[in-house]
Amino acid sequence: MAVMLDVQSLKKYFKNPMGTLHAVDDVSFTLEYGNTLGVVGESGCGKTTLGRTILHLLDITEGKLFFEGKDITAPTKKELAVLREDMQLIFQDPYSSLDPRKSVSEIIMEPLVIQGKLSRADIRTEVAQLMDTVGLAERFENSYPHELDGGRRQRIGIARALALKPKFIVCDEPVSALDVSIQAQIINLMLDLQEEMKLAYMFVTHDLSVVKYISNDIMVMYLGQVAEKAPSDELFENPIHPYTKALLSAIPEPDINNKKKRIIMQGELSSPIDPKPGCRFMVRCQYAAEECNEAQIIEECSPGHFVSCCRYKQINNMN
Repeated sequence: MAVMLDVQSLKKYFKNPMGTLHAVDDVSFTLEYGNTLGVVGESGCGKTTLGRTILHLLDITEGKLFFEGKDITAPTKKELAVLREDMQLIFQDPYSSLDPRKSVSEIIMEPLVIQGKLSRADIRTEVAQLMDTVGLAERFENSYPHELDGGRRQRIGIARALALKPKFIVCDEPVSALDVSIQAQIINLMLDLQEEMKLAYMFVTHDLSVVKYISNDIMVMYLGQVAEKAPSDELFENPIHPYTKALLSAIPEPDINNKKKRIIMQGELSSPIDPKPGCRFMVRCQYAAEECNEAQIIEECSPGHFVSCCRYKQINNMN
């Protein structure tokens, strides 16, 4: 399939009094039209920062970004306005991301009003269609966010993200604040919309069960770097990196008779501020050795399966 988004050695650093925080450090991947890339990892691993940097909500420190073959690393103000139509964001919190002073219809129409291409009557027609698309009843058009439950609030956020007919959406943990039953409804809605509108998603989450269900490929991040990336089924069936193995071992097993061995990570997180060269997972890895102090290179261990671990061959021969 054709590549929509090409991220090359992307870096996002933040200066602070203690040094330089390496929030996103040399991340590369491609995303095809109509596909979903799941991005997983612990809190603070750089998942959200990566998404916001791609959308230019945060400035890029280093690296290159290409969207539909065009370099968008440093867009002009005019180019950024066009990009906003093609690249959108669904926020994690379906309450704080909505303006409490505006009604449902006013929230959804805001991007269309700012865009300024449609008449007021056409905007109202478009809002009604968007509400129907995401499963919001017409009777809620004059309601306010505080009057609705979490699932309906997130549907408002999805409708707002779809208003400008984007091609790529960063979904920043869009179901983590919802009840499990509502999560399933929202995920199924997003899958239906993806098929209908040929959307590409970057789905940021810490829930491995959800990411397996929705993703074509999964990228595991650890302290700003890519630990492993592979097709969804391949990652779950054949995890290579010790960190990925530990994450997958923590997924609850629904069958009480099928107990699996839990891998408990030891030690403390390394500091992302001015990190030393070498594997950042080393201090928590039971397989760490002297060569782990060297800079790690992402290798393709099988077609489409990439891992950043200099000892992955020895480790997987042990198991």
